[in-house]
Amino acid sequence: MIRHHLRSPLLSTALLASGLVAAPAQADIDEVRFGVPPWPGVTVKSEVAAQLLEAMGYETRQNNLAVSVILNGVAQNDLEVYLGGWYPVQTDMVEPLVADGKVEKVAANIQGATSGLVVPRYVYEAGVETVADLDEHRDRFDGQIQGIEAGTGINTAIQNAIDQDLAGLGDWSLRGSSTAAMLAQAGQKMRDQEWVTFVGWEPHWMNVSYDLVYLKDADGAGVADIESTVWTVVPASLKDEDPDLHRFMSQYVVDTQDQNDWVHAYSYEDVPADEVATDWIASHTETVAAWLEGVKAKDGRPAIEAVRAHFE
Repeated sequence: MIRHHLRSPLLSTALLASGLVAAPAQADIDEVRFGVPPWPGVTVKSEVAAQLLEAMGYETRQNNLAVSVILNGVAQNDLEVYLGGWYPVQTDMVEPLVADGKVEKVAANIQGATSGLVVPRYVYEAGVETVADLDEHRDRFDGQIQGIEAGTGINTAIQNAIDQDLAGLGDWSLRGSSTAAMLAQAGQKMRDQEWVTFVGWEPHWMNVSYDLVYLKDADGAGVADIESTVWTVVPASLKDEDPDLHRFMSQYVVDTQDQNDWVHAYSYEDVPADEVATDWIASHTETVAAWLEGVKAKDGRPAIEAVRAHFE
């Protein structure tokens, strides 16, 4: 099957370039179009789903777009699947579309995700267990919190805690940068056994490569111990258009450790996403079988039979 990849930051450009235009509902879908933001976890997760669908007889297209563009595309039936609906960060973006009957949240594909401030285990064992403990050792941290890209929910929460002097953070500073730059800086400090606190989240390869501890929140600061759920978002009409695709998407729930491993291989070891997906599928057919229970391939066979024939 032909897999297409599209990269564009704007909806109009993306839809014109890819030929994605709204079409009348049909009884069956031949091409499954994914919306994929520039996040390693969603990239590999989408690739795994795409390879399974191709083995079932579908064509797939992975469209690399900004989250707002993706959600608009799903709402307009220009995209079939978005696997990165991170709650609570995207709640205000997704829920109005759900309320309007334009999209459906079919599955929590990652449950028990965590985000917030982290420290290396050697810092935790030295007594920094909560956000309030940070200020007792301010000099060791140079009064700095290493953050990620501006405009993200966790950065906003950290800056709010600083502005309101919550948990003693009023005289601290947030050093925002790209995720890659933040992790490079934090990684260097950890190699030198220096003290550092930075934004962490799971699933991510950092949890495989580094021995980290997520701090407990304190004083209602809202910058640590944040539990999250990642939703699969599809057009509200998908169940009627393709019940088998809808059923697969509703059963596609990924173990957090599996996604940690995927992201570690893809982002840290630089293994191409298609290789990560192919190798994992071939060695985890029992998990795949649970995802495909009751799902039929395009030729009418049980989907798991089509997948096993393709990957074995």
